[in-house]
Amino acid sequence: MKNKFESLELGQFIPLHYHHNMLNDTIRMKGFREAINLVVKPGAKVLELGGGTGVQSFFAAQKAQKVYCVERNPELVGAARSFLAKNINGGKVEVIQADALHYLPPEPVDVVICEMLHTGLLREKQMPVIDSFKKRYWEKFGSPLPVFVPEASIQAIQPIEQNFHFEGFYAPTILFQDPRAIQERSKSLGNPDVFQVLSYAEPFSQTCHWDGEIIIAEDGQLNALRLITKNILAINMLTHSTVDWHTQYIIIPLSTPIAVSKGDHISIRFSYQGGAPLNALSDSLEVRLVSKRVPVLELALEALNYPSKFRSNTSQMHHH
Repeated sequence: MKNKFESLELGQFIPLHYHHNMLNDTIRMKGFREAINLVVKPGAKVLELGGGTGVQSFFAAQKAQKVYCVERNPELVGAARSFLAKNINGGKVEVIQADALHYLPPEPVDVVICEMLHTGLLREKQMPVIDSFKKRYWEKFGSPLPVFVPEASIQAIQPIEQNFHFEGFYAPTILFQDPRAIQERSKSLGNPDVFQVLSYAEPFSQTCHWDGEIIIAEDGQLNALRLITKNILAINMLTHSTVDWHTQYIIIPLSTPIAVSKGDHISIRFSYQGGAPLNALSDSLEVRLVSKRVPVLELALEALNYPSKFRSNTSQMHHH
């Protein structure tokens, strides 16, 4: 049974005013323009899945012979057609009202642009849309697959101590952070640890998961995790460099804070499907203290008080 609010969910039906905010994001716009200009060769055929206002199809049309721009939301379809008609080479773009999860172009394409991206690959449908596209494209046209923009996503998790007090009001809730800003309310307790490297041209699982440990680098109160998603928009083989774009960081509060010290080991486990709601990660999240660091002074005192025991332990450690 379908959720009656499905059409209102982000990733299903993003309203026009939200796209206006994306147009105003200079870092995002410059990144995609550079990546598309790099990947799209003169005379190429291009498909954009989830075209929104049509801006990325516009970037592609400056060099492409033909661009198919697929958008489900009728309001955005109208806006994209109107905007493209006012821009140079906009006539090369055919705006098609269809669901990107099921659409295939009438001919093979060289490049596929799909920016249905949200941090953690949550909420928006990047993973299911590209996976579905690849399977259907192979059946209809065979190989090779087109080049994808973005080409890859790298995901990491970081332990932090977050200030959840707002003018005296304590609210441990999911927060968003600008990746380019200094976060004075966040204290890093360890380095980010990569849990997923996803190349869209390669086979990939629809599940985002991790079961690992992080070493704490600073004393503090572990009460949240920072979720980081870095998208590799394009790879420049000539300069051996990449065009990157970070989506907003997400701060996920822990249900029970953990007092930690430098050197402690923290176990982190979670599993969720790409495109799932934000709470899919927090609902599956398990964080626990695995081992406490034993201070060097305590070890020294133990060695003085129980030398035979200490020699036995260290001997066993060397054998392992």
